[in-house]
Amino acid sequence: MGIRSALSRPFAAWVHQQKKWASDAVQTQRNVFERLLTEAAPTAFGRDHHFNSIRTYEDFKRFVPVRDYEQLSPYIQRVVGGEENVLWKGKPTYLAKTSGTTSGVKYIPITRESIPNHIHSARNALLSYIHETGKAAFLDQKLIFLSGSPALETKNGIFTGRLSGIVNHHVPGYLRTNQLPTYATNCLEDWETKLEKIVDETLPQPMSLISGIPPWVQMYFDRIRERTGKPIKDVFPDFSLLVYGGVNFEPYRAKLDETIGKRVDSIETYPASEGFIAYQDSQREPGLLLLLDSGIFFEFIPAADYFSENPVRLGIGDVELGVNYALVINSNAGLWGYSLGDTVKFVSKRPHRIVVTGRVKHFISAFGEHVIGEEVEKAMKAAVEKYPGVALVEFTVAPQVAPREGLPHHEWLVEFARPPHDLPAFERELNAHLQRLNVYYDDLIRGNILQTLRVTALPKDAFRTYMKSLGKLGGQNKVPRLSNDRTIADALGKLG
Repeated sequence: MGIRSALSRPFAAWVHQQKKWASDAVQTQRNVFERLLTEAAPTAFGRDHHFNSIRTYEDFKRFVPVRDYEQLSPYIQRVVGGEENVLWKGKPTYLAKTSGTTSGVKYIPITRESIPNHIHSARNALLSYIHETGKAAFLDQKLIFLSGSPALETKNGIFTGRLSGIVNHHVPGYLRTNQLPTYATNCLEDWETKLEKIVDETLPQPMSLISGIPPWVQMYFDRIRERTGKPIKDVFPDFSLLVYGGVNFEPYRAKLDETIGKRVDSIETYPASEGFIAYQDSQREPGLLLLLDSGIFFEFIPAADYFSENPVRLGIGDVELGVNYALVINSNAGLWGYSLGDTVKFVSKRPHRIVVTGRVKHFISAFGEHVIGEEVEKAMKAAVEKYPGVALVEFTVAPQVAPREGLPHHEWLVEFARPPHDLPAFERELNAHLQRLNVYYDDLIRGNILQTLRVTALPKDAFRTYMKSLGKLGGQNKVPRLSNDRTIADALGKLG
């Protein structure tokens, strides 16, 4: 047993003991709420929104509206411009640069107080795994982090870059010596060039852990197999743990397992530029532990109510199991009433664990069906299980409102690693599962308003080519699982 793995066990036990906050979620969040208001009262935002007069959560909801990035942007632009004490005291330590929608590039502040939320949460996800399973030997081998470039620029004295690159600067010293790829390789911007260098550096090494978004991990593994002709388990016999976030793992699991040649343990995380929201703290229990004691006060809006004029806003004490909620955060990074754009469901309240179900704006409701990401992923998972010879690379779903013939339908654009032998039967299986999962979709099919879904099989590397055309190949970028228009579908269709 190496020194890292030996020391990790008592540390993991200590961190586990600190989770007592999870047993009293309401009081924990009340404490966070009060600290945030006290710290931010003297800021421009705090003065504009009467923080000194707020005594209760009901007061807070009256004074602080829910906003998305575009609506909060006037304050954020003042921060980016170098002004102090706008959303949080002083200036942020970093600005995390990420892709926006209508706003183009988004700049998310990360303050001295919010950095531990990002760093300690990632660390504690590993320590929870060690404490529960007793497995720590992976710490003594090489650890691969597929991330964005750690090269940072400055904007008015504030370091600016991708979140994964910022976090790279805070990897603990005891792990940095066995971290791959090298700093120079991580700084490469072109994903395909970077991927080749990562393979060069990692092939000779005893790799035990890899962290990254599943489709990019798959690309890395595919390149390893092209070079060696061997499954990953033979190239990296010590590989035992996959850490991932950003997308649902299930659509990628079969292909990854096949490429690896064995099933390995995995840890799901829920990091965002705006904050580290949750992580998988158990290999036995479903869901991700919501981090209620990490500088974020959470609010929840029932997704069905989200677009109403005065949506219901709930604190942690009023959430229910199985309800789809839009997630709103208030944090020590200076984000207030901030709609993250994600939707979640609680699968446990002792402690509070969630699953990510999709995006507020990523849905299909061309005819009122309101199909969400969770439903299409569950339908695909069930269909693939029915046809175990099928393996996926990636897929996305869009409405086809005006087909050349027949009724409107949902088009599933799929890049198969191994396509089904009977595509119409596979389509029927998918459609049947989606009908069971969404009653509105079922009504539309039964009422002959929609015809059953259609699968369009895309050529090899279609999604890679599409992402490259957007300049978003690699790193933490991902294809939306579904959308209510045909922008992505039409672009992919041209690659067929």
